[in-house]
Amino acid sequence: MNELFKIRDISTRYEISARTLRYYEDMGLINSIRSDDYAYRMYDETSIKRLEQILILRKLNISIKDIQRIFDTSGSEVVLEVLGKKVDDIDDEVSLLHELKDVVLEFIHQIEKSDFGNDSEVKLLYEKAREIENQLVNVDYKGNPANMNRLVEVTEKLKKAPEVRIVQLPKCKMATSGTPDHTFSTVWDFPNWWEDYDKKRHGVHYAPLDFLFGEDGGLVWWMMVEDGATNEDCGGYDIFDFEGGLYAVHTSVDEDMESQNIVNQKIIKWLENTGFELDERHGNRTYMGHMVNPSSEIKQGLGYNQYEIFVPIKLRVK
Repeated sequence: MNELFKIRDISTRYEISARTLRYYEDMGLINSIRSDDYAYRMYDETSIKRLEQILILRKLNISIKDIQRIFDTSGSEVVLEVLGKKVDDIDDEVSLLHELKDVVLEFIHQIEKSDFGNDSEVKLLYEKAREIENQLVNVDYKGNPANMNRLVEVTEKLKKAPEVRIVQLPKCKMATSGTPDHTFSTVWDFPNWWEDYDKKRHGVHYAPLDFLFGEDGGLVWWMMVEDGATNEDCGGYDIFDFEGGLYAVHTSVDEDMESQNIVNQKIIKWLENTGFELDERHGNRTYMGHMVNPSSEIKQGLGYNQYEIFVPIKLRVK
């Protein structure tokens, strides 16, 4: 009989979360098994081999949609097509980088011929750059095939800055699922009370209304409620005071921890060039996520569900 592996063992071995495993299963990429003597999902050796293939392809930045296509085809045509397209994308980016390098070198050459201690020469250099910017796309700049317009186009294509927005969440009451759920099973029962509560509530008009986050290897779920809400209103779950505050927000892929970790790092890097910094105080300001899935249409169109990441920030201390 094939050996069966528990979720926690797989999470430790491959450094992925239980939510990511569930996501791969929901997308039809792997299958779990239920054992008679164990209440939770388990995976056999076939699923483990498939998981290893998925992780390799994800490391190559292959989308879940393309991975589905690869696994749905018995031959090698699709995987060769997908990898070939990835090579083309890399070639395009390399070409853009070379072109950007040529433009920068040309500007260096122009600057070297100027005296930056001489205000008039600096002004002339600036005016020259503006003149180039206003020229037609095909007009050469000092013999260089890339002019100012092309520089703008190239740098826009190469720009890796995440599309981060800053939001300010209000102070409010929140119901909590309680201690971290390490099996990722009971936490999904938490919002069962919401439908009845939603019918009688008066306010809490801000959005989003709920947040998920990891704690001690488990999952915790919070939901905003009105000031007068009681434990009975919230299915018996505890209510606490959420202090609100500033958050940097970016959209990632739901249940894909690799994607979420990349987005987290991009946000942190992005903050370096702003007037904000991470707020690392202890308390209920923590890294949080919100599932942006009001209907199945988003998943149908994108091939995945969206997940908003909220990173606690504050004004930078000068």
